[in-house]
Amino acid sequence: MRRRFVTLRKKPLRFNAPRRSNSGLIVFANSVTNAHRREVIELAARHRLPAIYDFRYFVAEGGLASYGHSPVEQYRQAAIYVDRILRGAKPAELPVQNPTNYELVINLKSAKALRLTIPESFLLRANEVIE
Repeated sequence: MRRRFVTLRKKPLRFNAPRRSNSGLIVFANSVTNAHRREVIELAARHRLPAIYDFRYFVAEGGLASYGHSPVEQYRQAAIYVDRILRGAKPAELPVQNPTNYELVINLKSAKALRLTIPESFLLRANEVIE
């Protein structure tokens, strides 16, 4: 399986890789993809590429699906750490914590536009289904 990476360097965004029957995108959020998320979502739709993102806000704006930790929960945990430090805990002694809750969000409108049928078992596992 060949992997192709798309770099977002200048506008307009372009995707030059040929579409294969089993193609898709995994889009990781960072400062570039966040700044250009509308264009990334439109690019995937234009090329009829199913894409999965790591945050819900990509799906709310038209992306197909997301699976990742909740930023709200991450901020809540950070606030707990700040509270513990302000109460005298040494930062070096605090345990490293990984996310424990992950969200699966599916956009059925995007799935329909891509002519994808999402299995009922997958929809039942989703935390949120956007119609």
